[in-house]
Amino acid sequence: MTRRLLVASRNAKKLNELRRILDEAGIAGIEILGLDDVPPYDEAPETGATFEENALAKARDGAAATGLACVADDSGIEVDALNGMPGVLSARWSGRHGDDAANNTLLLAQLSDVPDERRGGRFVSTCALVVPGGAETVVRGEWPGSIGRKPVGDGGFGYDPLFIPAGGDVTAAQLTPAQKDAVSHRGRALARLTPALAALAEG
Repeated sequence: MTRRLLVASRNAKKLNELRRILDEAGIAGIEILGLDDVPPYDEAPETGATFEENALAKARDGAAATGLACVADDSGIEVDALNGMPGVLSARWSGRHGDDAANNTLLLAQLSDVPDERRGGRFVSTCALVVPGGAETVVRGEWPGSIGRKPVGDGGFGYDPLFIPAGGDVTAAQLTPAQKDAVSHRGRALARLTPALAALAEG
């Protein structure tokens, strides 16, 4: 029997990322749906102080509204020189939600006088799985690296063109999807979620 799993996102890249990770983990019997595949429902604003709070709130809303098991993630970038900001404000750092170019421009401006050795940071992804009438699972993945001085690469999204993963010399936007899945914050979080997803598929 195929179990339907709602991913609380309209981002096709996120949906495909989870599909790839399920395939690589050998988990069959789960049909991935996005928010565009279910009737609209009221989505609570992301007002949590942590990635964990936001992800869990989104997953609970999706499960309650649709009756489906729901996965939601909240992710962003933490920059050491900015005391961990933008953090949960990453998507709307410039004041406009999801304006990647403006967010990147503002972050670069804020770090303009920060030397290379102090430009460390990390991508963080927290994924929550809520099964109606069942368990809630929350996992976290981190991807350490540093912030470059200009955008490079045309892959990925968000802050990928600025983020240089630790131990490498190219940005996240220069990696192939498969390379990124293997090491990214979301890939690491979803990998930690696979035991719960496997249990869902078997249930």
